[in-house]
Amino acid sequence: MHRTLATLSVIFALALAATAASADPLPSWRQGETKTRIIEFVDSVTDPASEHFVPQAARIATFDNDGTLWAEQPVYFQFLFAIDKLKKMAADDPAVLTSDILRAAAGGDMETVAAAGEAGILEIVATTHSGMTVEEFQAEVREWLEQARHPKTGMAYDDMIYQPMLELLSYLRDEGFRTYIASGGGLHFIRVFSEDAYNIPPEQVIGSTGNATYTAEDGAPRIMKDPGLFFLDDKEGKPLAIETRIGRRPVIAVGNSDGDFQMLEWTTAGDGARLGILLHHTDAEREFAYDRDSHAGKLARGLDEAGDRGWMLIDMAKDWDKIWPGGN
Repeated sequence: MHRTLATLSVIFALALAATAASADPLPSWRQGETKTRIIEFVDSVTDPASEHFVPQAARIATFDNDGTLWAEQPVYFQFLFAIDKLKKMAADDPAVLTSDILRAAAGGDMETVAAAGEAGILEIVATTHSGMTVEEFQAEVREWLEQARHPKTGMAYDDMIYQPMLELLSYLRDEGFRTYIASGGGLHFIRVFSEDAYNIPPEQVIGSTGNATYTAEDGAPRIMKDPGLFFLDDKEGKPLAIETRIGRRPVIAVGNSDGDFQMLEWTTAGDGARLGILLHHTDAEREFAYDRDSHAGKLARGLDEAGDRGWMLIDMAKDWDKIWPGGN
């Protein structure tokens, strides 16, 4: 009897192992070259017998956020937060609208705001992201995420995350990778939701930062968010920030726009096996379709050079079976 139970236990354990081994790590990715290449690459760098083996300590994967882990149309979600906050600030005190750009933004004149370019955006962000502690700012972001809804989908913004990317993050972590966010978005903004949304803790988020001041008035130490940009984590800034924060060149880098170009370029120039991935937004029906002429997530140089550089292009419409968690 005992031998029979022991035999059954062994058989059951072997069956579980076989099931786990055969389980699809990327179930929302359609079968094809893209999915196969990702799995073959991960297998090669995690197999001790492989010539491409990478020790676990060196398995670093960096991901852009806007347009890579969650959506970014019609404009970056953090900017929508800034516009909503500016409107509330103006309702309480119209005197905060000290420029034509601020007045245009509060009035919903996005054409004027867009014409002002980066300078206009920075002015709006400086007005809405400063004069408070980090904790106060993050509490406002948290409240906004709970209440605000996307103008096209009606979804909460932190529900508009990509199910296939969640699976890729989980798969990489299961294979001994540490996953980081390297985003042009605000560091303190992304840290509000990164752990709940992606299982990426705040200390593994790299992002743009504004000026700040440490004070300890009345025995209450705090970090105040001040006007002005301290560091922009975009384009050339991404490799600089990754090297400074992590101290290792990534093995895998994933982005979706030309703002991620240098991150992929630096990653794939390293010794040994490396993988650069760009998400191409091609699905106007389930999400959005855009690339070269987009005001958010412009992808032109990446499209032109991905093939010659050996980078993978994910075709959202063809490669993904579903977009949103629990949705299509």
